[in-house]
Amino acid sequence: MTAAVSPAAVSPLAPVLGALAAMTGRYPVHGLEPGLYVTDRTGWTAASEITHGDAFDDMLEAAGRRWQTSPHVAAALAWKCYSYWTSLPALLGYATARRVPLLEHSKVLVRYEDRQPFLRAGLTDPEIAVLPADPVAALDLPGVRVVRDEAALLQVLRSSLVDAHLAPVVDRLHARLHLGTRTLWGSLASGVAHSVSRAADVLPGSTLDAANALLDGLDLAGLVDLTPGASGRLEVRRRTCCLAFALPEPRICAGCVIEKS
Repeated sequence: MTAAVSPAAVSPLAPVLGALAAMTGRYPVHGLEPGLYVTDRTGWTAASEITHGDAFDDMLEAAGRRWQTSPHVAAALAWKCYSYWTSLPALLGYATARRVPLLEHSKVLVRYEDRQPFLRAGLTDPEIAVLPADPVAALDLPGVRVVRDEAALLQVLRSSLVDAHLAPVVDRLHARLHLGTRTLWGSLASGVAHSVSRAADVLPGSTLDAANALLDGLDLAGLVDLTPGASGRLEVRRRTCCLAFALPEPRICAGCVIEKS
């Protein structure tokens, strides 16, 4: 006889937390609130205030203090951090278990530091999208949405994360600082590939296949080149630059389109 599983004992985001635990010590995870959920909102800013409110200016000011460089370079680096950390739970959810928190701007909180990490992200109570075969689909858990197949899962991932959340920030950065949208989306594409690669130890299938599925589903294909590397990880080569080379102390990131001398 199979014992019944209590809904109260199930954490829909357990695969994400497991992936973060596996990454700890080898890759940075300090840009996410421990446990993912924010219980005390003191000092946190709702992402909706960045996409459509005055907190956009606060983020740019924080970036200027952090990097002490020109406004457009600081903004590009702030976006690189913002897009990576705010998207990471959804990307890991898809790659590890096809269990995706839908991270509209109303479900994400951020806070800034003048040192590393520049930004920390946390969640409120996002809806979780799952496939029909997922064990949590049968538990009638609040906030769980069952979608018909993987194509539908990628679609709700894109509509919540990109269309409703990140695209408005890209539009504001482009309008305010004339940053190229290809440059900005290139940072997200790089973040997608690195997210999946860093979780290779706990992925149930091909790291390359998972990364390509996400890049295709988020309309980011062609912004990075991926090569399978050791232990299932990926070598990620960008086709755009995050502008770190323009810092007062120039930095060329691994995999940058700019060749190191």
